[in-house]
Amino acid sequence: MSELLHISGGPTKPEIIAVSLSKLDLSEGCTFYDIGCGTGAVSIAASKLARNIKFTAIDARQEAIEVAEKNFKNFGLDCVKLIHGESSEVLEQLPPEKKIDCAFVGGTKNIGAILKSLVKHEAGSIIVNAVRIETVVSVINQMKELGIFDTITNISISRGYPITGETMFKPENPVYMISGKYSNIQGDKKC
Repeated sequence: MSELLHISGGPTKPEIIAVSLSKLDLSEGCTFYDIGCGTGAVSIAASKLARNIKFTAIDARQEAIEVAEKNFKNFGLDCVKLIHGESSEVLEQLPPEKKIDCAFVGGTKNIGAILKSLVKHEAGSIIVNAVRIETVVSVINQMKELGIFDTITNISISRGYPITGETMFKPENPVYMISGKYSNIQGDKKC
């Protein structure tokens, strides 16, 4: 198996990815947007959960695009549309009829515009991961205003490390996972 290439600030930890993707409820053939894709780790993990996913990965950082492109190639994920640009602007330029089934938001710059665009494109399921309390409050409030707020989960991971021949646990930064569902606006819609 290939080794995932890293950049500063990433990738999202595997345990966080697993919980995030379980909440998105991916299904065969869905359209999946990886917003603030970083290394592409979330898209790579998602590709193992359902077949024929239509991937779009967006990041504003050139370094992230280059690393994600290499990771996608190394992991045999050749069906990703990789876009270099500010996520809120990229989403705003999508045709109005373009539907998004699932969206993972790993970067929260311009989150208000991102969420509005996701609602406009009827994103069935949205996960926003954040580490700053102010961002968490902002995302919850904006999701509530848009009528899509579903749940929030705090996830804390600790990893075992050897110390003097024994094991101790060292905590990772906790992550807040905020879930939004378009079905909260209109009927039942699943990814």
